[in-house]
Amino acid sequence: MLNQEEVDKEEEKLREDINKLSEDKRIRFYFEVKQEIKDPDTYAVLNWFFITGLHHFYLGKWINGLVNLVSFIIGIVFISMGENKIGFGLIIFVSIIELWALFRSQIIIQDWNNKIYERILTGIKEVEK
Repeated sequence: MLNQEEVDKEEEKLREDINKLSEDKRIRFYFEVKQEIKDPDTYAVLNWFFITGLHHFYLGKWINGLVNLVSFIIGIVFISMGENKIGFGLIIFVSIIELWALFRSQIIIQDWNNKIYERILTGIKEVEK
């Protein structure tokens, strides 16, 4: 489980490492990062539609997104067949699981972006060698 203090420390360390880069490398770093980072507000808004898994697709987690989407469709099929308990049960089950991501969207995206920063920073440092 993500810990806010640890994620904040990791972000601070990355910022220090980024500031140590030459100006040219820092410009390159921010150019690359701008194209890959994710917005926590966009993630949260997409998570409001947690039943369909849009927030998973936003992060490129296609399997998780498809599981949510297929679960929702199966739930609707059960409801349309008159099996309301099973259908609503499945939809509510997925909704409860995904509620966690909705309430923790800030830290989830902060950690996600930290990983992007680290990967790009490592790549820039390796070119330096």
